[in-house]
Amino acid sequence: MKFQRFRLIALVTLLCSVSPSLPSELSVFSTSPAIAQTSESRKAEAERLFEQGNQQYHAEEPDAAIQSWQQALTIYQEIGDRLGEAASLGNIAIVDRGRGEYAKALEALERVGEIMQELDDLNGQVRVLQQLGLLYRALGNDERAEDLLTEQLKRARDIPNRAEEAAAQGNLGLIYMDMERYDDAIDAMEEQLTIAREINDEGQQENALANLGLVNEASNNYDEALSYYERVLALRQARGDWIGEGYILGSMGLLYRRMRDYSQAIRAIRRYVESARESGDRRGEGVALNNLGVVLYESDNIEEAVSTLYAAIEIRESLRPGLDDTQKISIDNANHSTFGTLQVALIEQKEIDRALEISERGRARAFWELSSQNLSLPSGENTELIAIEQIQQIARQQNATLVEYSIVPNEKLYIYVVQPTGEIEFRAVDLPEDISLAELVDNGRDCIIHKRQCRGNRDRTLPTVGDLVEFNDDQFEEPWQVVEVDVRQGTLKVKLEGFEGEPIERSITDVAAIVNAFNRPRLQQLHQLLIQPIADLLPDDENERVIFIPHQQLFLVPFPALQDEAGNYLIEKHTILSAPSIQMLALTRQARRGDGETGGRGEVLVVGNPTMPSIWNPETEETERLSNLPDAESEAVAIANLFNTQPFIKGDATESAVTQQMPTARLIHLATHGLLHYGILEETGVRDFPGAIALAPDNGEDGFLTSAELQEMELQAELVVLSACKTGQGDITSDGVIGLSRSLVAAGVPSLIVSLWSVEDDTTAELMIRFYQNLDGTDDKAQALRQAMLDTMAEHPNPRNWAAFTLIGEAF
Repeated sequence: MKFQRFRLIALVTLLCSVSPSLPSELSVFSTSPAIAQTSESRKAEAERLFEQGNQQYHAEEPDAAIQSWQQALTIYQEIGDRLGEAASLGNIAIVDRGRGEYAKALEALERVGEIMQELDDLNGQVRVLQQLGLLYRALGNDERAEDLLTEQLKRARDIPNRAEEAAAQGNLGLIYMDMERYDDAIDAMEEQLTIAREINDEGQQENALANLGLVNEASNNYDEALSYYERVLALRQARGDWIGEGYILGSMGLLYRRMRDYSQAIRAIRRYVESARESGDRRGEGVALNNLGVVLYESDNIEEAVSTLYAAIEIRESLRPGLDDTQKISIDNANHSTFGTLQVALIEQKEIDRALEISERGRARAFWELSSQNLSLPSGENTELIAIEQIQQIARQQNATLVEYSIVPNEKLYIYVVQPTGEIEFRAVDLPEDISLAELVDNGRDCIIHKRQCRGNRDRTLPTVGDLVEFNDDQFEEPWQVVEVDVRQGTLKVKLEGFEGEPIERSITDVAAIVNAFNRPRLQQLHQLLIQPIADLLPDDENERVIFIPHQQLFLVPFPALQDEAGNYLIEKHTILSAPSIQMLALTRQARRGDGETGGRGEVLVVGNPTMPSIWNPETEETERLSNLPDAESEAVAIANLFNTQPFIKGDATESAVTQQMPTARLIHLATHGLLHYGILEETGVRDFPGAIALAPDNGEDGFLTSAELQEMELQAELVVLSACKTGQGDITSDGVIGLSRSLVAAGVPSLIVSLWSVEDDTTAELMIRFYQNLDGTDDKAQALRQAMLDTMAEHPNPRNWAAFTLIGEAF
């Protein structure tokens, strides 16, 4: 008996938040190629099991379907039927994706892709691209998903395969919708509907209608959206598709919520929860519970909202085991709003302790798991999540005031303050209505950085000769204008045009005062938002430590430079550190070596001004060598003299020589270029983790020590100082900043000093030398850095010259 062999699906997912976990149909790749001579009965058995899996799948029995496909897979492999092997793996991967088993799904799809390449099966290759695109969308990586689905569309047109072309258009439309490119989304989905009608594909037509409902809802065309949804609902009810009916009701529930019809929304989304649960779609169930929790909260059912949101988190976190670090970051980032909504609901119930636990639970989770594994500590996946008692214990261990910020969905900033005694206080601050928090942070940084470049800054940017000083920034309302710059014998004088009259001449000290006047309103605005509400909770003793735990864009805030109404900088009042989460402080404490002592037994490693490598410049589309940093070399020599060691400079500071020394060094100081955009393909021609440190190339090494390479190291250093530009920046996610700083902490470094902007070569050298001189008299790194900032401030008042660096992790 012969069985028709069905293959991988051509699924168009409805919505990342409301998507069916199982495909509506399984479709054929191509006719099976000739296989090794074998028993026809074995082949027939494989075909029977494969078709049995299809039937079980359509009967909403995913476990039984996978079991049948696994049995078919074994036989296909034994008889050498590569296409049968690919089809079985592909269908298993689809169900795994729907259940949130992303790591397993990705591995299976990669194997299917290899087989399709081997068989030169063009249709199969197109379907693999589709499924990979859907997988990366489920992980929250829309950029990667768009690349894959765009390639699917191109190849489908080349074959040609109209059904796959329609599927690609629909899925690309959803990606565009995620990116708020609504016109592009509607164009793609209408093209999907047109093709589906031409080829008389009813399933594609239905998906296209649902997709058009989604994008009209997202673009606030509620009546049109409801019309599309109702058409889809009627089609599914007519054919008795109970599961599909539940999913479209989930979409309708979100629309009713937008329309403030909460009773309809709750009924519809509850039905979505039931459908996802019955079909085994754990990811969909988690999304449905999140949506239900939000609607319950907005309809004043606070207690039920809290329990529902907790259930959503439990479901979503069950999807994380088996994922790699990057995949965990993507899925955690996609789920961050659930943690914010739950905090809001808990605070309304005056459950401050539980809200703080949830704030911690929603941040730096993948970071903690990665670091705990690298340090051979119990895996985060098998360790109980942090409780309020542990948070209080960490504050006592650190003997510091912990300040954790959380940006929540109700346009508020939550601030949790944990005293060294373990006492917990809470403040809620209204965010400004006339400006976004991101813009406010950017303005505060820009008023320091001034958008000006310096000849010797440690960024990869190559400034022009005329970019010495520019105070005529369009963000300043004051009508000062630079009309002449005169540099004579090391003295800088600037002529400024005032409110009226002739241009006046100012000395450098007067210019610094003017700059500070420009800075003050913006830095004071950040101080008023972030510090003033908790000023009474911060220590009076300037030597007592305050550890800031930022959230989202607050990682870019220069806390030392924030000014109060009297013009005093925060660093003048407090000793400041930072950390990605409170739980990470427990990990950095455990990373300290020995009983009370930190660091390995190796030498101090000091690197300065290596012979620079070359990198692609997207503006010139040519490879260019990074600029020389003479002050970084002087800095390295001076610091090495303090420790009675030899620095690695120029041609000696090769990537291989430095990386050989790093694992055993007890202190590492790198004074060179930092490359924030390394790893971004369109910026550097390289796709990798963001961030790299420039070293001298040699022996096949390119001279770029990347975040990915650092993360794989096992370091014994008690302190790493990245005396370079923007080393504290990177991709900002719910997991914190993904870049150099994260990689070094994950590699076992308990204390790290990094920069938030492009630092100037000469003043950075001064600050770093002072830091190590101060450190020689105390074990407190935070105090040493604070005093270095204050001393540098006395000579160079502009915060640009002293406020860029921050200490992450341990003070001792």
